[in-house]
Amino acid sequence: MQHYDRFLNALPLFHVGALTPVVTSVFVGGSITLMKAFDPAASWDLIRDEKINTTLMVPVMLQFMLLTYDAENHDTSTLRNVISGAAPVPVSLIETYTEMGIEIHQVYGLTETCGPACIISSEDAVERAGSTGKAFTFTEVKVVDDNGNPCEAGEAGEVLVKGPHIMLGYWNRPEANAEALVDGWLKTGDVATMDSEGFVTIVDRVKDMLISGGENVYPAEIENVLLAHEKINDAGVIGIPSKKWGESPLAVIVRADDSLSEQDVMDHCVGKLAPFKTVKAVEFIDVIPRNASGKILKRELRDIYDYEAND
Repeated sequence: MQHYDRFLNALPLFHVGALTPVVTSVFVGGSITLMKAFDPAASWDLIRDEKINTTLMVPVMLQFMLLTYDAENHDTSTLRNVISGAAPVPVSLIETYTEMGIEIHQVYGLTETCGPACIISSEDAVERAGSTGKAFTFTEVKVVDDNGNPCEAGEAGEVLVKGPHIMLGYWNRPEANAEALVDGWLKTGDVATMDSEGFVTIVDRVKDMLISGGENVYPAEIENVLLAHEKINDAGVIGIPSKKWGESPLAVIVRADDSLSEQDVMDHCVGKLAPFKTVKAVEFIDVIPRNASGKILKRELRDIYDYEAND
């Protein structure tokens, strides 16, 4: 970020994805436009009127912005890129924005890392769509298995981060510190893969994983496939009990078109996901519950859809 950059902030200021770029803008002498609350249509208007160069949006914000985009009225010629994080960004979403002439740069970080842990360069953003890039400056990143051993290239495991910007610990929570900080490494609770060149691709949260037929299933992977359907505005996936499989994926869908049926949703997954990952049940909802950071409140969905799969 440079002194001439104009940054649009749409996230709550307690979120690390807001604090980091806002403080950076102040540090370099850039311009900041703050939104009181995120509004998809207003975001496009501000990008046009304030000649915004860059912004940070979580994936669901980008999804909602597409619903209000008007090429004739929304001039994005000053927008160099959009940074996105807090959840895996669907490749289909990146491709849609790329077709609009807008680069999506994925970033990975946590409150506990006080900013980025991984970031992708402009050169790699399009070619490696879906990856969150390599370890950030002065940062070490590794992916390990359940025993703490480094994973093979492309193998999913937990992300561990080390560096001078990692938190010292949680205030007055010694048990949480002992669990999260091991030999100077922060255990993030996020699942990812790392290729032979060090590019990291976030898969999901460890706690959101479900086990179906003895296989690990990551809801974010299914959600990304669902969001590529033109009749789906939003999607969340949780596991529900199954006598046959242990757990089965349930898709909770916000429809863009009321003609979309449960069978349409399940058929959409066939061929795009391994059989054990395909959706076994579908529920339609008006709004998927999310927190102020845009993350799906999976616990609320589990409370709402507390039943056993019929598979």
